Parts: sequence; C-alpha cells; structure tokens
Amino acid sequence: MTNNIIERIDEFNKGRHPELLKLKYKNMRSDIFTFYRGTCHLFYEDFPKDSPLNAAPLAWICGDLHLEIFGSYKGDNRLVYFDINDFDESCLAPCTWDVVRLLTSIIVGYHTLGVNESEALHLSNHFLDAYTNALVKGKARSVEKETAKGLVKDLLESLKKRDRTEFLDKHTKEKKGKLRLIIDNKRTAEATEEQQHKVKELIAAWHKSSQQDGDFYQVLDVQQRIAGTGSLGLERYVILVEGKGSPDQNYLLDFKETQKSSLQQHLTVPQPQWESPAARVVAIQKRVQGTSPALLEAIVDGDKSYALRELQPTQDKVNLLAWDGKLGRLEKLMQTMGEVTAWDQLRSGGRQGSATADDLINFAHSSDWRDELLKYASSYSQRVKQDYQEFCQQP
Repeated sequence: MTNNIIERIDEFNKGRHPELLKLKYKNMRSDIFTFYRGTCHLFYEDFPKDSPLNAAPLAWICGDLHLEIFGSYKGDNRLVYFDINDFDESCLAPCTWDVVRLLTSIIVGYHTLGVNESEALHLSNHFLDAYTNALVKGKARSVEKETAKGLVKDLLESLKKRDRTEFLDKHTKEKKGKLRLIIDNKRTAEATEEQQHKVKELIAAWHKSSQQDGDFYQVLDVQQRIAGTGSLGLERYVILVEGKGSPDQNYLLDFKETQKSSLQQHLTVPQPQWESPAARVVAIQKRVQGTSPALLEAIVDGDKSYALRELQPTQDKVNLLAWDGKLGRLEKLMQTMGEVTAWDQLRSGGRQGSATADDLINFAHSSDWRDELLKYASSYSQRVKQDYQEFCQQP
C-alpha cells in the first residue's frame, strides 16, 4: 500500500461523481475535523493488527463513530429519538473500534468544539466513564425528549416547534400545477431524465414486490441530493412521494447508494452473508437502535444497492458550539454519547456472533483497555494532523 495520502484517498474514492468529489475534497480541506470524517478508510488502514484493542468482545458497531454522527431522527412510531444515525460502515468488530474512533474525533476536533487539548482529554475521559458505567449496568435504554440532558435536550425540545408541512414547503414549490422539488444546487441538484426514470422504476418495483402501499410511494419528483461527508460523490437522491394523499401529507425520502464497509478488508471476524451492502446497513441499524427510523428499507438494483428512508432535516444534530463556555454542557453531551454507544452495543448483543450482555459487562469491569484507548487516540490524532497537512498541499 502506498504511503502517499493523496493517492490513498484518490484510490478509495475512485468512480465517484467528479463534481461532487471535488466538493468532497474542498470540504475536507476546510478543517481537520471534516478531513477526519471524510477519511474513515485511512483510520482502519492504519489501525495496528497487533493492537490489544482487537481482543475486545465483538459488537455490532457503526464503524465510523465521531462527534457529528449522533443526531435526532423520527422513528417508525413517529416519536423522536437521539442516537447514532449513520451506519454505512457498520459491521461486526471489536467493540473498542467505535470507541477509539470517537475518542480520536474529540482530540482531532477540539478546535471545532472550541476547547483546548487538556479539556479535550477531560471530555474523552467523561465519554469513557459514561460508556463503561452503561456497560456495567447491562441494560439498554433510549434517549427521548423526557430523558435527554443539556444540548441534546435543547435539540429535542426545538423539534417540538417544527411543523412537518413547513419543512416540506421549504423543499418544494408548485410548478405548472404540480408540486416539485426546489433545486438550489446546494442541497439539491437537477437529476437527468435517465436518473429520474431509474429511481421511479426501482421504487415501483420494490413496493410491488414488498406489497407496500403503492399510493403512498407514488413518486411525484426525483432530484439529486448533495449531503454527507464520507459518502459524498456516491449516488444519492431526494424523492417526493404522494404520501397520504393531500399535498400537506406528501413525504420526502432519502435514497442513498450504499457500498461495502471500508472496514471489510481489515476484519478477521466472519461476517454474515448479506444480500447487499444496503441490506447490511438496514439490518444492523434496525438491531442497534431501539426504534427504527421511519420508512427504512433496502432496495437492490443489480450490483448496486440503496438505503431508503424518510428524509431527515440536516439541522437535526447537536450544535457543538452551543455550550456557551460552560464545560458542563459538553460533559453532559459526552455522557449521552457514551451511554448511547454502550446501549446500542448491549441492545444488539448475542446476534450472529456479537458478544452477549454478560461478556460486555465483564469487559467493562476490567480497566486495562482504557489507557490503551486514550494512548492510541492521542497518538493517532498526530497522524491525522500530518495527513491533513499533506492533503491540503494538493493543488
């Protein structure tokens, strides 16, 4: 494997939409935290095969855990929860892999958080305390508005004021008597007729074979969606569907191409034989989260597959800068993130090779892995800094 960072990144992103790939690279140059988010593959390419962290109990992990991968979502019961909300890289792996990637994100992103290095280490320990204590208790819970704290509570409280119709109105307009998606070339770009036809055919074939409500999934418009960091450049669409009939009851869907996990080639643990990458993402998300997101499904098109879900507003993430100089607010956030990580691992325990709750409880009672996590996160954050500087020198 080449040591040239630019070549490694180019190789991983080969075949992506050229203009969107340029945008991805531009975003990655904007700050080191965005660079870290966009290069999950580098993290695991570099992760030592002889690390003692590899001996930890196996869990269903997100694979790309970082500070901004947590957020709110509307469940299929129409209630709102706070959890990990991206599973593109998910797989069965040592439970420590998610934790060490999250810790590295705290140290790499301390400028983004607005704290110093000492405070970043303090927050890392706060995350670890919460993660460990939640594992020791061995009981999975969920974060809802009534149980949320601090910045997470602020986020979930703000969602009470959001009107779904208002959200729909921001993304659509009437054109020649028909409701259409607004193309702003920032979040939504024009899809070709060929792309629109393909998506409509896939949705039609899927709801016919799955016996879903055909009227609900009647497609009114399809356009390209520009979103994400690591996945930017892959096929992604926003779909306007009929919903429950009246214009006020139309729905927006996110239709996202899913590839194999970048962790796959580094795994020594056998993985289930998933029907497709999208089937992997959907299955793991459903078993990890307490309540599944609304309209979450996997759709296959030959050698490609897509994850379908209700479109969630991009602002449904914690404002990391809203702690207003009160470190305690960030401590509560780290506590929630640590607990959620542990609860998700406990909830999906004992499934297709993952450790049981008892295994995870026993692991939490030992402490030798904790120092190793912090040591590696601190060390690797320096490597990220070097890689980022090298990447930014690319013309």
